[in-house]
Amino acid sequence: MSMSHRCCYLGARTPIEVDLMVKQLKDLDKETFRKILKAQLCLVAVVNSLEGKDSREAVRSIAETENLPEEQLSYIVAGMYTLLGEALRLPQTSLKQEVFKGDLRDLRIPEEFISDFASVVFGNRRSILETAALQNRTRLPTLQDFRWRVDVAISSSSLTRALQPAILMQLKLSNGTVQRFEVPVAKFQELRYNVALILKEMNDLEKRSILKIQD
Repeated sequence: MSMSHRCCYLGARTPIEVDLMVKQLKDLDKETFRKILKAQLCLVAVVNSLEGKDSREAVRSIAETENLPEEQLSYIVAGMYTLLGEALRLPQTSLKQEVFKGDLRDLRIPEEFISDFASVVFGNRRSILETAALQNRTRLPTLQDFRWRVDVAISSSSLTRALQPAILMQLKLSNGTVQRFEVPVAKFQELRYNVALILKEMNDLEKRSILKIQD
């Protein structure tokens, strides 16, 4: 796939936080922003936030030191957080440094700041940030145990259910909760068919050259 037809690593639609950041950069003196960024003041706030630390005091200190409205600086920091966070979620094998820089240029990030963003995403602290992101992400309970058995109701208030087999399932989740439910055989067969169909469609998609990563 040629570079001119590829999608930005942020997705087809630029996040609102990044759009707001770019708008603030247009009204911000470049020399002031360069001093903030290269002095690592603003990056410290963002990196701390990515590592799960409270960055509000750091942002307030930047606003006072550089004589910037706190609201304006908050837009910039929020945009930087999204910009860096989305990049750190992608493996380095799928997001090359030059591609990342090209995407920032497409977003109209000033050229003199692009290398600073790249140093965070591809620098020595990447492994620390990736670990922090995994630890602080929102996660759903995972499946720890699964049991099932076939049951036949000999007597029932409903004649349609009498002597009809059903599958009783029990799920034990990582948060300690246990979920039990009953699935009619017909519905189970429908579920089995749909899962097999989805797996086949995924396999067909993987074979398409448009989805293969090319250097």
